[in-house]
This record gives sequence, structure tokens and C-alpha cells, in this order.
Amino acid sequence: MTKILEATYSNGTLILSEAIDPALEGKKLKVMILETNELNGEELSPQARRQRFLDAAAKHSFDLPPDYKFDRNEIYER
Repeated sequence: MTKILEATYSNGTLILSEAIDPALEGKKLKVMILETNELNGEELSPQARRQRFLDAAAKHSFDLPPDYKFDRNEIYER
């Protein structure tokens, strides 16, 4: 099952915008955290959203060695 809910983070707790199905009681769930395009209740401008993306990309990028070569066949070997 996949469902997307909004939540507010407050004092170390996620407060969901709606209740979760009782059938999920006691089950482990995976949670993906995505920030909204708001800051202090105000919609971010396209420039601010672009900068947020570039900052995240820079934080998670790395340099490849100069002799690196992508081998498509290697990734499909089983």
C-alpha cells in the first residue's frame, strides 16, 4: 500500500493530517520525508525552490575519478 499524507513536525513528533488505516496497527512503515514548498507558511518562489534543489544536489554529489567509464553491460549482469 502506498499513501501520501501531510504531517507537521513538532517537538520531535510527526502530527499527521489524517488518521492511518487501523489495519496498519503494529506494522512497520517506511517514511519518506519531503519538505513542502513553503517556509513559515509562505509559498516559496520558483527561485527559492530552485536554490533549495541546487543546495540539496550539491550536498549529495561527488566527483568521479577521471578514468571512470560507465559500463551498461556490467549493471545488467546477473
